[in-house]
Amino acid sequence: MLALLEGERQALAALDIDRINNCSNDKMDLCARLDQVRPEDLDEECLGLLDAVRRLNTINRRLRNLIATNVQSRIDAMAGVGATYQSANGRMVAQSI
Repeated sequence: MLALLEGERQALAALDIDRINNCSNDKMDLCARLDQVRPEDLDEECLGLLDAVRRLNTINRRLRNLIATNVQSRIDAMAGVGATYQSANGRMVAQSI
C-alpha cells in the first residue's frame, strides 16, 4: 500500500490520469483485502505501517484537492464565472457576476 500511495503521488504530480485511475482501482482492491483482517490480529509493526499509510493517504488527498481547486479556478476563468471562494463549511462556491 505504501508503494501504491507513492505511485499515486507521482501520478498526481505528473497529472497522469490513467495512472491515477489505476492507483485508485488498486487502492480499492487493497482496501477490500484489508477489510478481511481483524485489527486484533495486527502486530505493532503492521499498525505502524498502517499509520504511515494513513498519513501518506492524507497527503495525497490534500494534493488531489489542490489540483481540483486549481482546475476549477481555470475553468471558472475560461467560462467567465466570478472567482470561487470557500464557504464557512469548506465547500467551494462560485460567485455569480
